Amino acid sequence: MKKNIIVNTICISLFLLSINTVFSASSKSSSTNKSVNLASVSSIVINAKTHSVLFEKHSNLVMPIASLTKLMTAMVILDAKLSLKEKITFSKEDKKNINNYYSRIRIGSQLSRGDVLRIALMSSENLAASALGRTYPGGSRAFVKAMNQKAKSLGMKKTHFVNSTGLSEKNVSTASDLAKMVVAATKYSVIKKYSTTQTYTARFKKPRYVLGYTNTNVLIRAGHKDVKLSKTGYLDKAGRCLVMLRRVDNKEVIMVFLDSFGKRSPIGDANRIKKWLKTGNKGKVAKSASNYERVKLAFYSKQNS
Repeated sequence: MKKNIIVNTICISLFLLSINTVFSASSKSSSTNKSVNLASVSSIVINAKTHSVLFEKHSNLVMPIASLTKLMTAMVILDAKLSLKEKITFSKEDKKNINNYYSRIRIGSQLSRGDVLRIALMSSENLAASALGRTYPGGSRAFVKAMNQKAKSLGMKKTHFVNSTGLSEKNVSTASDLAKMVVAATKYSVIKKYSTTQTYTARFKKPRYVLGYTNTNVLIRAGHKDVKLSKTGYLDKAGRCLVMLRRVDNKEVIMVFLDSFGKRSPIGDANRIKKWLKTGNKGKVAKSASNYERVKLAFYSKQNS
């Protein structure tokens, strides 16, 4: 009897060891396969259809999100079913709300809400985003409240908005939360169309004048048709940010990059992710980007603690 017990014990031990070895090897393989070098401090990549995570890096750090905010602005406007043909008059209040940042738009002039939304998305026009919030039923305060309610409804638990433009370091979120926002934004055909408009001429009234706008995403400006939704963002304290819905090998993936080192780094990261998904190539980033990440991670870790 004792001999059988000893034999069984040995067998069970060997079985558990073999299972642990398999899981260890599986975990190691998974870690290796999901490793790619990026210049962004925080990022996440998910399958747009299944929502499965393909890659993530510090994706739960709460960080400023700059003009990525404007995707939420667009959804709240469209949810309200306000007329996109209605003319919006740009006011001094709009200018004040963007801290008197420069804009080519003349105060007192008018543009349809649809065109205002388009230039806010494609060209990140801050005065346009400010006007969208101000002309919402109840004004800017009601608009920000609606933004935060929408975020809550989407399960964006670590997200908070204070304005419609993103011109505040207090507009914060995480890469994981923003992936949820982008998933929601893909359901709006207007957002997909406007955010990927290559160039556009806006025709203002009172007085009559025209302004040409170009997309802030260099991939769209270059004519890349695989980008199906896009929004860029930048603030000194947020760094370079980018979210995209991009088609890779007949599959749509959502990419989120926050606080990327260098002006072209978010696009570089997007291309590194695309290459990695296609070939498994991990890519390379400059040493300065790695040093930047270490400094910013220390800062964010302190802020998030």
